[in-house]
Amino acid sequence: MNMTAMSVDDLKIKIFADGADLEGMKTMAAKPYIKGLTTNPTLMRKVGLTDYAAFAKAAIAAIPDKPISFEVFADEADAMIAQGRVIGGWGVNVNVKIPVTNTKGVFMGKAISALSKDGVAVNVTAIMTPGQVKQVAEVLDPATPAIVSVFAGRVADTGRDPIPLMTECLEILKDRPKAELLWASPRELLNIIQANDMGCHIITVTNDLLGKLGGLGKDLDQFSLETVKMFEGDASAAGFTIAT
Repeated sequence: MNMTAMSVDDLKIKIFADGADLEGMKTMAAKPYIKGLTTNPTLMRKVGLTDYAAFAKAAIAAIPDKPISFEVFADEADAMIAQGRVIGGWGVNVNVKIPVTNTKGVFMGKAISALSKDGVAVNVTAIMTPGQVKQVAEVLDPATPAIVSVFAGRVADTGRDPIPLMTECLEILKDRPKAELLWASPRELLNIIQANDMGCHIITVTNDLLGKLGGLGKDLDQFSLETVKMFEGDASAAGFTIAT
């Protein structure tokens, strides 16, 4: 793999900021290299949100010019369709997140298909396998934009290399040119370069990982020296001594 992108400007992949703090989302949205935003109920719960619709509408009002994904939380297809239509009506820049299965492991093709045929831009989430991507591709309306979110970081957490898997998913989606492949849950800055170089369309990145973008392409000798100085400084600040 040729890891040639050494600045944010070199990247072809679209970076979406992942979070649920409104002020943080506004800060990220103001950066030209952030092309969209995503959130989910787990992130919202972590920051103490209780009014889902109010938060979503406030975010859409504050960020009207970049795509934002909001997730349904129903567990049956018909209820997901109903919620998805409501969420999709909140703004023209909204992507409606639909889980690939419900909590019983049933493929949510009915909900994905119905919303996609309605012209709702879905973001199918929690995908882990090429087989699931194939199922999703088969029910997407070819005329409607969509995002297919594969949790490459969680795949890597199982000890599997996500790059061959993501490459296979990209190939599957060739028959759906309006569907974009999203690399979800990256674990390190390197994942952005890997996703970019394999041709993935989008990657979601949390604020803590976005904070490392300044290190992209950093001179390694300089980085080494900074690390040595950090160790020395911390040892001195701690008052460590060794009797010699």
